[in-house]
Amino acid sequence: MASSKNQNYLHGAAILAVSIVIIKLLGALYKIPLGNILGDEGYGHFTVAYNIYNVLLALSTAGLPIAVARMISEANNRNKPAQVKKIFKIALYSFAVLGAVGSLVLYLFPTDLAIFMGDPKASQSVAAIAPAVIMVCILSAFRGYTEGLQDMRPTAVSQVIEVAAKIAVGLSIAILLLKQGESMPNLSAGAIIGTAAGSLLACIYMLFVVIKRRKYEDGNLRLRQPEELDMTSDKGSSIFKTFLKIGIPIALGSCVSSIIALINTGLILNRLQDAIGFTTDEASALFGVYSKAQTFYNLPPALVTAITISIIPAIAGYRAKNKTEDSKNVIESSLRIATILFLPMAIGLSVLAQPIMNGAYYGSLTEGAPLLAIMGISSFFVCIVAITTAILQAGGLERIPMYNMLIGGALNVAVSWILLGEKQLYIFGSAIGTLVSYIIMCAVNLWFVAKKMPERPNIGKLFFKPLLNCAVMGAAAWLVYPAALKLLGAGPEPTRIIVLVALAATVAVAVAVYGVLTVITKAITLEDMKLLPKGEKIAKLLRIK
Repeated sequence: MASSKNQNYLHGAAILAVSIVIIKLLGALYKIPLGNILGDEGYGHFTVAYNIYNVLLALSTAGLPIAVARMISEANNRNKPAQVKKIFKIALYSFAVLGAVGSLVLYLFPTDLAIFMGDPKASQSVAAIAPAVIMVCILSAFRGYTEGLQDMRPTAVSQVIEVAAKIAVGLSIAILLLKQGESMPNLSAGAIIGTAAGSLLACIYMLFVVIKRRKYEDGNLRLRQPEELDMTSDKGSSIFKTFLKIGIPIALGSCVSSIIALINTGLILNRLQDAIGFTTDEASALFGVYSKAQTFYNLPPALVTAITISIIPAIAGYRAKNKTEDSKNVIESSLRIATILFLPMAIGLSVLAQPIMNGAYYGSLTEGAPLLAIMGISSFFVCIVAITTAILQAGGLERIPMYNMLIGGALNVAVSWILLGEKQLYIFGSAIGTLVSYIIMCAVNLWFVAKKMPERPNIGKLFFKPLLNCAVMGAAAWLVYPAALKLLGAGPEPTRIIVLVALAATVAVAVAVYGVLTVITKAITLEDMKLLPKGEKIAKLLRIK
């Protein structure tokens, strides 16, 4: 049943990465103007509703799509087409039911949820986003099917459709309501309607893709010899039990990030008022600028999803065929490439936090830059936790990251609760709590990957060269930005345009420095490059041997 449509795992990751870059660029066209339309307070209402939605979405879809992709990959590599079809059918029904429950919870109890989070004005936004849950759940079943067949293109295209529609509908409604003089809660609710619209259009696209793919696979079957295929399949109840066995630990581990974000929302809003003495509006404004910093903090973890989605079916497929060495290569290359890509992003976000926040949200609260400086460092550890979690899940050790994430999440909440009550730290306490917890979770996951996986990858040598290169790159960025401002004749309070021009020049220099150092130090190998689309040609051009 394997077909030419299937891709090398890094080819699939590259396709997803391109789509995510497009999504993030589109997202900037959405969140940055939206943040300026809503202001710090209105953006706080928007984020409260979105965080509640993300938790229900994670509980509904975090584990089962990964289980679907893994189970379909295993069945496909064992030439069991009937098993693949039955897995998908059961997954689709299960996701639809879970999604319906999630949508009903948001629709029936918006005020209760908003009050619980300490922001009653977010209730309209909570109700407005309710239809998106069932749409995304069904969409996840479709994506799990194609990802299990190691075809990442439909997921990539559907993600772009989803975000483009969200932006078009959400911003249009927000601008229309702004012209009509509507209140901030109504503006936030109008903007968030775009999420449901985007999910619906992406779902319709994926429906047509799955129908076409099913016909394609059926045509392939008729061309193969009967003795090559195993047309048996497990009972539906057995498949469902396997879903739960694999999916529940993954779901509990995967949704911890969303739960942490939700709890931190409540902690920030409530602790700033109760422990420090801020008013409700002041706390909402601080949470709003915190959420704006998160827009950039979330960029590396969003991009790393492209790798995590691709490596699970790849590792599962190699394991199904007992190809341990190939599985080990996937693990090592995914960790190495993730480090090479996301460590410089984290350093860049931290070193250039002030011009990034000033350029994107000019005139916003000054807390934004130091918040992003802390969050930027955290983003790298979040990425490595995501990669190692996927590796352990693909290797059948899904309970380890589940326990690690639960303990790490509890630690995050405890540290944040304590530090948010300190007047000197206030809003920064939450960012510090996140950094501390993810450093610990990262160390634990790496230890288990190195010691408990049969492939036993060499972890130590993966990080040294990228860390050295990033240190030099960060120093270059730190020196170049003020020099660029001076060349542009900037005064003590440079305009947004000058900030953006100086930032663009600094980023260009930093990227060039890091790229040259990566080639000189041979931080990336020829074998890594061969896994990328056109990788051999790029390696030849860069003289990577």
